Amino acid sequence: MKLTNFLWILLLAAIWGPSFLFIKVAVAEMPPITLVMSRVGLASLTLYLILRAQGRKLPRFGRVWRHFAFMGFFANALPFVLFSWGEQYVDSALASILNGTTPLFTVVLAHFLVADDRLTPVKLTGTLLGFAGLLVLVAPTLAGGMRAETWGLLAMATAAFCYAMTIIYSRRYLRGLPPLAAPTAQLLMAALFLLPLSLALDKPFALPLPSGQALGALAALSLLGTAVAFVIYYRIIEKMNATDLAMVTYLIPVFGVALGVAVLGEQPGWSAYIGCALIILGVMTVNGVFRWRWDALRRQASAGGLKIED
Repeated sequence: MKLTNFLWILLLAAIWGPSFLFIKVAVAEMPPITLVMSRVGLASLTLYLILRAQGRKLPRFGRVWRHFAFMGFFANALPFVLFSWGEQYVDSALASILNGTTPLFTVVLAHFLVADDRLTPVKLTGTLLGFAGLLVLVAPTLAGGMRAETWGLLAMATAAFCYAMTIIYSRRYLRGLPPLAAPTAQLLMAALFLLPLSLALDKPFALPLPSGQALGALAALSLLGTAVAFVIYYRIIEKMNATDLAMVTYLIPVFGVALGVAVLGEQPGWSAYIGCALIILGVMTVNGVFRWRWDALRRQASAGGLKIED
């Protein structure tokens, strides 16, 4: 990988990774639905202004907006709420680790929904490793019964499943759109879904004004973790292949765990570190990292007159 590409990936992970810390801080003073409604509303407005500054517009209303509505609900509104609700009971470090299971769910769903993307022995091995890590994460809380922490972990795993589902959906229905058009539209739809729920259930107009710390976390989550992250993401997908971009998945939990420990004083147990390692190892296996290294080693050996068998 080129150094410039790695630095772009590192920057994206450094922006996405702290999102779980910002959620933890903000949700302590804001109800989850209102928090997410504010997050996606501010992010969609920011992206729309960027879109207009680039001389582009949102697609005209039509069938494509049905797809934006689907993505807005299942890629943003629902998983964002599940993560925010779950972080009331679960450390931000664990949330970042669970977010890393998205590629594992994607591989399983693709096997059944995408004709040319079947599970291979290597992908199956990686998937089993990753889900073993997920089990290691959840097992300690299950031992004590279905507590709030357990429900929080399951909510976040469900959010990762939603992400996986929408990755496949977007590949099928949202290809060929101009950069930022789809995320701007789907974040706008997410805000429209959540606004009436926030007003009816949370009654934010009757809540006390959050502290400056909570509002700062919300602003960082909306502007950096959502709007700016989308801009950078769509910039780097034009510069590198999917295998290189997948490195973001390995780095986000690292940033998330480090910040949770350093800033919030969280103390993940041994199961969190083992589970994280297994999940990252599984995702790397699914993405063919080790196979790519093995093929590179074989090419080098062949150039030197040696032969390495599979």
